[in-house]
Amino acid sequence: MQLDQVLRRRRMTRAFRPDPVPAGTAERVVAAALRAPSAGNTDGWAFVALEGPEQTARYWDVSLPAPRRPDFPWPGLLDAPLLVVCLCRPEAWPERYAEPDKAGTGLGTGTGAWDVPFWWVDTGFAAMLAQLAAIDAGLGVCFFGLFEHERAVLGALGVPEGWRAAGTLAVGWPSEDRPSASAARARAGVDGALHRGAW
Repeated sequence: MQLDQVLRRRRMTRAFRPDPVPAGTAERVVAAALRAPSAGNTDGWAFVALEGPEQTARYWDVSLPAPRRPDFPWPGLLDAPLLVVCLCRPEAWPERYAEPDKAGTGLGTGTGAWDVPFWWVDTGFAAMLAQLAAIDAGLGVCFFGLFEHERAVLGALGVPEGWRAAGTLAVGWPSEDRPSASAARARAGVDGALHRGAW
């Protein structure tokens, strides 16, 4: 698939068939994620892949317990056969910037020195490349946040202290889906978003 085709197909899939994804899909999407840029080549990210109903159920049992499911508007999301939790360790960035080649920036003193928290930026880049790799393979994807369930999910998955979740990617074969209300919002065109030379 050409890049322009992948970009046109990019959307959030909220309903999946439970059919397994091809062997090696987790490796393929994470390999794409690792091609993302990161400030100072920090690479302070990691990914937890949950494949198949037994592993994905562990995630959903913590983040969306059974009593809450009847009111959940996207039940087909729980059928995704692959979940990839996208993680970052924020302290990795100041640690990297405390090294001799970056020490002059002043960003090595801690996360508070960063006006823009690049651990989120870089991990977002990685998550987007993972999404594009899945779409290129003909699969659907949905990126969503963990919000108030982050600590509980990371604990259930055995993620060490100091790591944060940027979000989770659901990956699988799309099923009949209804778009979210947000999909009806008009997107800004190039003419509205691009300012040449100055605002």
